[in-house]
Amino acid sequence: MAVKIIGVGSYIPKGVTRNEEFENNEFLNQDGSQIGHENTVIIEKFQSITGISERRYADDRYDNSDIGCFAAQEAIKDANIDKEEIDYIIVAHNYGDIKHGTVQTDAVPSIASRIKHKLRIQNPRCVAYDILFGCPGWIEGMIQANTYIKAGMAKKCLVIGTETLSRVIDQHDRDSMIYSDGAGATIVEHCESDSGILHHESLTFTLDEANFIYFGESYNQEQVDRHRYIKMYGRKVYEFAIRNVPSAMKTCLDNSGIDINEVKKVFIHQANEKMDEAIIQRFYKLYDQTPPKDIMPMSIDKLGNSSVATVPTLYDLVLKEKMDNHRIQTGDIVILASVGAGMNINAIIYRV
Repeated sequence: MAVKIIGVGSYIPKGVTRNEEFENNEFLNQDGSQIGHENTVIIEKFQSITGISERRYADDRYDNSDIGCFAAQEAIKDANIDKEEIDYIIVAHNYGDIKHGTVQTDAVPSIASRIKHKLRIQNPRCVAYDILFGCPGWIEGMIQANTYIKAGMAKKCLVIGTETLSRVIDQHDRDSMIYSDGAGATIVEHCESDSGILHHESLTFTLDEANFIYFGESYNQEQVDRHRYIKMYGRKVYEFAIRNVPSAMKTCLDNSGIDINEVKKVFIHQANEKMDEAIIQRFYKLYDQTPPKDIMPMSIDKLGNSSVATVPTLYDLVLKEKMDNHRIQTGDIVILASVGAGMNINAIIYRV
């Protein structure tokens, strides 16, 4: 028995914020000092490293649970199932609901409970809960759903990754340009074919790495509100990812029994274009190969980094043939992989 995705949905906010809209920001160093470069130079360098030219922000009236619900509705429709059949709703996020214009996170009740309420699911045996696992949260939710179904504890699960990072960014931090909003969702169930999740791998590094991504105060030391925002040590995250993600992917693939040459696509968390390119190069180098052309779809240039939403959104776009030069068909082998706060890494080998 395998566990297969039977429905996919995503919500990409309509609000587009382009790089030039940051030209009037006062970007500062971590210690509050001036960076010493014009914003045009800062933005140009930012785009050359991350690949991001624009990102999406949710409409002011929508919270994180709202956009997660929108993606869930699309996945339920795509799966053509009765929502009352869902046994688990697993929602990956990092900051809960944050009303526009505030920086206070709200996760009581859970985002999963809120989404279940908004979906108007009546069945009390549909258990809804949140998972906090950094950017790899949606993949970890898929791994948990896989376990529930294989153990006979569930037949159908709804796994959602949703985030509104635009509500927790420090306007004085250059890294604020990385983050975006979005949601992706999948319906999974058991199947008797050889399709579905073939193997998975999860790792948590905390000895020296736990605080590479954290919640911290604004770089503008004149602010007295003591509000906190998403922060990261970018160079440390980059070095950690390119050192550890390729080997985790290789272990996962090798343990699945699938040959590297059978892999058709690799869906990596859309965090940073240069980082993802370095990861895929190092992954294939472990097999003494170079990556095939178009092996790694990228959406970060237009959608930015929406954390837990990036992988399911990317998978949805490719599966529904909404990305140029990227197609997947029934029977194809794909890899889903992510890295993020915690520091967590995970991967899934999946046969479409």
